Amino acid sequence: MATRLRLVALLSGGGTTLQNLIDRVSANRLAVEIVGVVSSRADAFGVKRAERAGIPVTITPKVRGFAETVWAAVRTHKPDLVILAGWLHLLPIPEDFRHKVLNIHPSLLPAFGGKGMYGHHVHEAVLAYGAKVSGCTVHFADDTYDTGPVLVQRCVPVKEGDTPDVLAARVFEAECEAYPEAIELFAAGRVRVEGRRVVILG
Repeated sequence: MATRLRLVALLSGGGTTLQNLIDRVSANRLAVEIVGVVSSRADAFGVKRAERAGIPVTITPKVRGFAETVWAAVRTHKPDLVILAGWLHLLPIPEDFRHKVLNIHPSLLPAFGGKGMYGHHVHEAVLAYGAKVSGCTVHFADDTYDTGPVLVQRCVPVKEGDTPDVLAARVFEAECEAYPEAIELFAAGRVRVEGRRVVILG
């Protein structure tokens, strides 16, 4: 049996993205091993989701030396890939994890990204702008908000009468497909980063 890709998830909140991946792994629909979770908050519901699934959890409160503490916790699991799953802090990427950290954003970057643009702030901005489409973007994380090379995007319509909640639910459905797709491409060795472009091999 081939060795599965070792994945660590970083989270700060409810953990719905993590739960989607846990469910897919359990159903043999995603061939990875989630070997650890790092949370910036002890009271994040994502911590309970991880514990229920038997995944080791480390809590790293945002205090002095935060980034170093986070990466030290990550390295204990020897992951092949790190995913940001509702992680709400800018985290500089060390050289040994360059192009090994994925994030998902609830819009079609570069639109509606940047500092302060997360969760419902994004969907409110999309509706206020009058955009006709939205979606999600899986990209490699870098040292600024939402600017890393794009790996996968999924588009959804913006419909008349949408509220931020309704649009968020539609975008999340797309996220539930896009993130596993991106992880599978990485696990299969089909991803090559060339500057700003991500080339999908094969």
